[in-house]
Amino acid sequence: MLKRAAVVFLICAGMATWVGCVTTSSRYLYASLPQSDQIVAYREDPNSGILTVLASSPVAAGPGVQSIAIHPSGKFLYAANSGENDVSLFTIASNGTITEVTPRAQVGTAPKLLVIDSAGQFLYVGDSGSTDIYAFSIDATTGALAQVGSSFQIGVSPLNMKLSPSGNFLYVTAASQLAGQPGYIEVFSVASGALTFVPPAVQPGSSPYGLAIDPSGAHLYTANFGDNTISEFTINSDGTLTELSGSPMGESYTGPVSLFIDNSGKYLYVANQQSSGNIAGYQIGSDGGLTLLTTSTNSIFPTASEPNVIAGDPGGKFLFVGNQSSSSSGIQSFSLNTGTGNLTSVATYSPGGTPTSIAVSP
Repeated sequence: MLKRAAVVFLICAGMATWVGCVTTSSRYLYASLPQSDQIVAYREDPNSGILTVLASSPVAAGPGVQSIAIHPSGKFLYAANSGENDVSLFTIASNGTITEVTPRAQVGTAPKLLVIDSAGQFLYVGDSGSTDIYAFSIDATTGALAQVGSSFQIGVSPLNMKLSPSGNFLYVTAASQLAGQPGYIEVFSVASGALTFVPPAVQPGSSPYGLAIDPSGAHLYTANFGDNTISEFTINSDGTLTELSGSPMGESYTGPVSLFIDNSGKYLYVANQQSSGNIAGYQIGSDGGLTLLTTSTNSIFPTASEPNVIAGDPGGKFLFVGNQSSSSSGIQSFSLNTGTGNLTSVATYSPGGTPTSIAVSP
């Protein structure tokens, strides 16, 4: 009897050890669908990268919902409604369900970009129509927004917007008004939500839609859709940029539109939207230079079609890609090999529309 009890104890102990190696906490993925004015919601299995649509999905959002951002606490989600010129606040329940809290915060014209600082204190909204940036303070308890000062006029229609990891600088990309000409990167210092332009504006390649900053805040990259190049910069202590020798780097693929850097800062991934229809992987050198990955398979990872947006799992194990083709739009999940940078397709999901923004809860 005692021997049998001992065996049962050892089996249970072994099971407990095995279970302890598995991540059991839930994460949730959200994507904006502007054509239907909806946000779709999935539970992400943090061990496999598999997505399961929530019973509450899809959720009605504002007209032309374009971009979404999740508060670092995981309690709030914000959505920029380009068709109504405002920003929605949603609370996030423990089961991933989102519920809108009204009224919506008014901004300028056609808001399309959102970024939140890592401390969760401020939300920045980029308007493509009125060419300005709004800053809002965030109530830590309710998530409510309160505008900080007047909007900041930047004089160009922003394509993308990123904060440095320190939160001290905001980088904004814009296209030239002349077709085929280099675009712009504008730098702003940030203090309690207030923006101050840091000259000079820098010119990367043409139509710099993609923008990424490595986790250390040492280097910045743009994906230049207009001339199929990637620009590489060192970020100086004052926030200004110095372009690396050999930049911009020509790609062998067409339509680079989105960039993503993994949690380790070792790999950069480029969504090539046009005829290439793939994700290209690059290794980031100590000087910030990019080298096309060489793995046991290859450095090019096929997507369902026309990839347009890339988001990452906070655990660093998975990438999620939004595909834009009207015939096969969807969200594709990839597992990421942190040792080689290789991507392996997990599954593709049909959200019922074309996703323009993807966010994963912390």
